Amino acid sequence: MASNRKSADTGETNDLAETIGLYALGKISLGKAAERADVSRWEMQETLREAGVELRLGPQSEAELEDDVVVALQV
Repeated sequence: MASNRKSADTGETNDLAETIGLYALGKISLGKAAERADVSRWEMQETLREAGVELRLGPQSEAELEDDVVVALQV
């Protein structure tokens, strides 16, 4: 049973790494990254800082603005 937990943890780590990578490449907004990681925007900011990723605060495009609005409306 422990091996299943480790496998699940590895999957979560890979998902978070992918989310961090997408954010770092400018493919997703902070709001979308937080949504994908199932954490608050503030927790995602801290995670990105810990990973050494420079924060891009505020929407960088109209599509990011729309994503941020959708996430905000879900809160």
